[in-house]
Amino acid sequence: MSLIALVFSIIISTGSLAWGYASVGLDSVVRWMIAFGVLWLFSQWQRWRWFSALGLFLSILFATVGLWLSFPIGWMFASAIFALVAWDMTELRTRLKFLMPREDPKGIERRRVARVSLLAFSGLLLASLMVLWWIQWTSEWGMFLLGVTLLGLTQIIAWFRK
Repeated sequence: MSLIALVFSIIISTGSLAWGYASVGLDSVVRWMIAFGVLWLFSQWQRWRWFSALGLFLSILFATVGLWLSFPIGWMFASAIFALVAWDMTELRTRLKFLMPREDPKGIERRRVARVSLLAFSGLLLASLMVLWWIQWTSEWGMFLLGVTLLGLTQIIAWFRK
């Protein structure tokens, strides 16, 4: 469960950042961001846990630079939010390896993913309100929110089926 959340968070974080930078025409930077996202996914496969902190730092750095340069606010916030979720999921997966079976690792994982999902939802709600306030709502942002909502609902349905 946390692996799925981790992979989707990395994809959404780097994709949001790349989309925000692409919307202002910085295509050469976008290629590097996508390459970094692929490297971040590869690092999880190779179990380079330290790379998650670097991913969080660089995502927040580029999101902050994007906000400072008045790039679309929603994409910058979404990138930072999901980078934080990806970092947290990496830390959770590391912590779960050291738990004893009697400590209910599945329950800890389920509760942590639920809390982080609530955090991500709250952040996207705040970002959406800011997008509305600054009159930057686009159909792409609406489709993004719809996709993330459907992904979250799919995850909730999967939890109830277990």
